[in-house]
Amino acid sequence: MKKLIAIFSILMVSVAFTAEAQNEIIENTANSGKLPKNIIFMIGDGMGLSEVYAAYTVSNQQLNITHCDHVALITTYSEDNYITDSGASGTALACGTKTSNGSIGMDSHGKPLTSILKLAENKGLSTGMVTSCDITHATPAAFMASVKSRKQRYDIALQFLDTDIDVFVGGGMDNFNKRPDSLNLIDSLTARGYELITSLNDLKVSQSPKIAGLLYPAHPPKVSEGRGNMLPIGVEKTINVLSKNKEGFFLMVEGSQIDWGGHDNDIDYILAETLDFDKAVKIALDFARTNGETLVVITADHETGGMSNLEGNFEEGTAGGKFTTTDHSAVPVPLFATGPGAAEFRGFIDNTDVFKIMRRLLEL
Repeated sequence: MKKLIAIFSILMVSVAFTAEAQNEIIENTANSGKLPKNIIFMIGDGMGLSEVYAAYTVSNQQLNITHCDHVALITTYSEDNYITDSGASGTALACGTKTSNGSIGMDSHGKPLTSILKLAENKGLSTGMVTSCDITHATPAAFMASVKSRKQRYDIALQFLDTDIDVFVGGGMDNFNKRPDSLNLIDSLTARGYELITSLNDLKVSQSPKIAGLLYPAHPPKVSEGRGNMLPIGVEKTINVLSKNKEGFFLMVEGSQIDWGGHDNDIDYILAETLDFDKAVKIALDFARTNGETLVVITADHETGGMSNLEGNFEEGTAGGKFTTTDHSAVPVPLFATGPGAAEFRGFIDNTDVFKIMRRLLEL
């Protein structure tokens, strides 16, 4: 018995020493002084750990997201609700402040906030957004606009003229040229030097340094219904444009329709959209590895559907589960990061901390 106790004591000391050593490595990495010049911030809307693991299962454990070397858990509650909506969570991620559900780029008292995209722009960095939804929808809107309600899509579109974002790609053309106020914002964008792009083929071949990629009248279709590789192609094109700036860039990418699959409790919809988002992640990770100065941060604004992983087969590439709601849940979401500064993202943190860490790393 004494011998077993002695062995156990040695093992515990060894474990404690190893843990301490690992923590020291993390601290040294985080504080090494190497800061990113670029940040690619990727949001899988509605993508909780269950959704990630289901996609990991059907991808035969080849999910690009899981190649990141730093992981954290993110709380998502809003200022006025245990369960957030995309407006409040998008604002927390974009602006670092809790707000009430439905608000975009404003605090709960109606005070406009400045997003990290605008802070990066003010510092001279190039900026961009790519999303698989209407570009004025809640999450991208939080990086561009300040309005009381996410439903104010015409006001959100108008505020695109108040920034100097270099590239934006998504749907939502009708909010710019079929408006109740009869304004034609396309003419205004063109006057500001943007090339209007309305097709994926034109996006591929564009040589313009400023692109307004409004590829659909409203939301793009599901990837399973003809959207194709819009998201990864959009990310690749945007990186190519933004990376020409020697000062650096900030890019936000949203895999928007993972959330919609969660609302529908449709596992096939969730899997198709998560795997499409993961293709865009690969584009970002490949660039970051080659570039060496780029931080990639991947997370979600919230989980949707309350999904549980109850079925799966790695060999057959199948996954299934049960849902507890057709709305969002309050469960914390995972964050994955790699590149300079990635070690700053660790532990159990709040969604507002994501903004604060990125702002500090870019010295904004």
